[in-house]
Amino acid sequence: MFLFAGLGNPGEQYRRNRHNVGFMAADAIHYRHRFSPWRKRFQAQTAEGEIAGEKVLLHKPQTYMNDSGLSVAAAQKFYKIALGDTAVFYDEIDLPPAKLRAKLGGGNAGHNGLRSITQHCGNDYMRVRIGVGHPGDRNLVSRWVLSDFAKAEHPWVETMCEAISDAAEYLVSRKLEDFQNRVHLALEKSGVLKSI
Repeated sequence: MFLFAGLGNPGEQYRRNRHNVGFMAADAIHYRHRFSPWRKRFQAQTAEGEIAGEKVLLHKPQTYMNDSGLSVAAAQKFYKIALGDTAVFYDEIDLPPAKLRAKLGGGNAGHNGLRSITQHCGNDYMRVRIGVGHPGDRNLVSRWVLSDFAKAEHPWVETMCEAISDAAEYLVSRKLEDFQNRVHLALEKSGVLKSI
């Protein structure tokens, strides 16, 4: 079984924030692969389904970003899901908007959600970094990630999340480079990158 955790903050006021793009990716996977209805477990919204014949637990921690690891660890322990079978979707300020990188393990780069997961679970999980851009001044980072995507950004955000959901089979086969390439190809074909 795989655990796909999309990171974000719970509550309507955060729903369209850059920091919640992990939730958006999880929602797209939920819709595309017709997962079970969301339900509350492990201090999270969870849903079950299959991708490419593999069972997957979709997971949106409701602990707020900084304590995401508590929720992810509880689900991993209950289902005995290996750390390497866990994928985490999250916002990355050090990547330009509409760029994506996927890898196993790595640093936390100041991301409090990742720091919490590493603290409670370990470090060697799959990371799907979704670029949201940088405000240009590190003192503005918190305000930047907790602000909504601009209306002009919605097309690439929606296309990115759809592309992630379409390419999710490459995550369960652990072909991270293929996953990354499929997402970028979908974005290029869509034409949304021309407006960025």
